[in-house]
Amino acid sequence: MNEARRFEAYDEQEGRDGRDRPREQGDRKPYDGSRKDEDTADDGGTDAPDATDGTNNGDGGDVRPTPGPDPDRPPRIPPPRASVEDTGRPLPDLTDLTDPAELPDPGEPVSESALPVLEHRVLKSLLGAWALAACSPEETAAVEEHLGSCGFCADEARRLREAVGLLHPAESLDLDPSLRTRVLQSCLERRPPRIPVPQWATPYDAETARLDALLQDFGDAEWHAPVRLRWFRGDEPTSRRTTVAGVIAHLLTVDGLVALALGLDDPMGDVAAERATPSARTEAYWRASHYPPTRVVRAPWREQSHALVRTASFTGGGAGELPVSYGDFDLPLRDAMLDRAFECWVHAEDIAEAVDYPYEPPSGSDLHQLVGLAARLLPRVLSARRRAGLAAPSPGRHLVPAGEPGRSLRLEIEGSGGGEWLIPLDSPAAVGSAEHEVAHVALDGAEFCRLAAGHVSPAEAAAGQMGDRAAIRDVLLAAASLSRM
Repeated sequence: MNEARRFEAYDEQEGRDGRDRPREQGDRKPYDGSRKDEDTADDGGTDAPDATDGTNNGDGGDVRPTPGPDPDRPPRIPPPRASVEDTGRPLPDLTDLTDPAELPDPGEPVSESALPVLEHRVLKSLLGAWALAACSPEETAAVEEHLGSCGFCADEARRLREAVGLLHPAESLDLDPSLRTRVLQSCLERRPPRIPVPQWATPYDAETARLDALLQDFGDAEWHAPVRLRWFRGDEPTSRRTTVAGVIAHLLTVDGLVALALGLDDPMGDVAAERATPSARTEAYWRASHYPPTRVVRAPWREQSHALVRTASFTGGGAGELPVSYGDFDLPLRDAMLDRAFECWVHAEDIAEAVDYPYEPPSGSDLHQLVGLAARLLPRVLSARRRAGLAAPSPGRHLVPAGEPGRSLRLEIEGSGGGEWLIPLDSPAAVGSAEHEVAHVALDGAEFCRLAAGHVSPAEAAAGQMGDRAAIRDVLLAAASLSRM
């Protein structure tokens, strides 16, 4: 084969025509180190034998180093670029490219002349990012400038902002109220307590712990935030103005009634009240203070709540019938502890409302016990209101004998902690009977408790009513009259 054939230009047609032609001997000689193969000339000699060290190739000839790629020709595959930070060279000073006097001050607002000029379609596409506060300052200024002159985009921006508000509803930072109960229940299942807390004392234990968690981060401003206590006196709503610290002082003095029944110290000390009622004790404690109550009232209140739960637990379940005097009436200890849990939750909501903080109702099991307490007290309150002429008299000539069934109202509580209770209407000693049911009222559990606390009027509380309207009205008003300061 002619030696010059090796340097002829590649004929693409010839390559296609001779693709199936068998290679002839002599078309191409083996590499002998005396020339550079065409393939190695293109890729810098990567396919050539490694003979750069000057050793013999085995056939007796001297091996000459394979020349590298042409330095004037760019490589077929560019090498990776090195970072200027890895070279050790100083970083470029961008201020050299611009006069520092011409650079904008980051703290100054973007002027209208500096706003980017964007088309309407571009500004419209930025509305979603603007509603999510994801635009740059320049884009935000341009979009807001555009909204002042385009009514269509302004309406769309308003709808997007409202949608963003629905994506991020206001949520309480507190844990689920039922979490504490679930954790304790799991722990007690693994290792029963040596001295268990009575079931009727667990709501008070839980609600005082939740209120204390709300108070622990309060500053001076929150402790002096105004709070309005609300309740019903007769059939009319009334209120009393105080502060967050004043509410805790109120809980301290009324919880002291339970402390006295258990043989503990009276938190009022030497302060004497005209009567042993919750309102009289609270007013006397407030008057005896030289200054409005402050955060210092939290420690004695919390210590007393721990002492009440601890003493009730050591006393045992049989102490549930121990009478607790409220001045005008008595309650057994089991009901008094539920009453204190009920009031602790209600006033915790008052405090949370005063500082604009969300507060959840109690857990379902605790709320069920609180609703059950109010349902048990309704027959007695109905009888007292009837004697005072505030409720319609019984249609029968005689009261129902004790233990006998009589006219009843079915109280259906929906939601967490719900259930059904048959309320006897004619006598506190009568028994509720489904056969003698004359009315049916349906309420949400938390809403019913707020009615019993005097925070909701009877006209606003009933979600569903059916049957005797007079009986329904009497029961709802009786529930509202359960409230007190």
